[in-house]
Amino acid sequence: MKDLQLAKEQRSAVIEDIKCYFLNEKDEMITDLSAALLLDFILMNIGPHIYNQAIKDAHFLMSEKVDDLFELEKSLRIDKKK
Repeated sequence: MKDLQLAKEQRSAVIEDIKCYFLNEKDEMITDLSAALLLDFILMNIGPHIYNQAIKDAHFLMSEKVDDLFELEKSLRIDKKK
């Protein structure tokens, strides 16, 4: 699996979100570089856990839907007359 990556616009928006978080919650201004490094850390170290959970959740939901298909089966009439 390749590393988790964000599109340029998403990355910029998340960096701004991180900077706003630090300012609003910690009353601390951080640079774009600091926010980008934190984002990279999160993507490398926390992102795979979130990704794997999303895969498990998707698998569970898809399995339920596949099981629902069997409810659509038609009953079989077997004619035993000869």
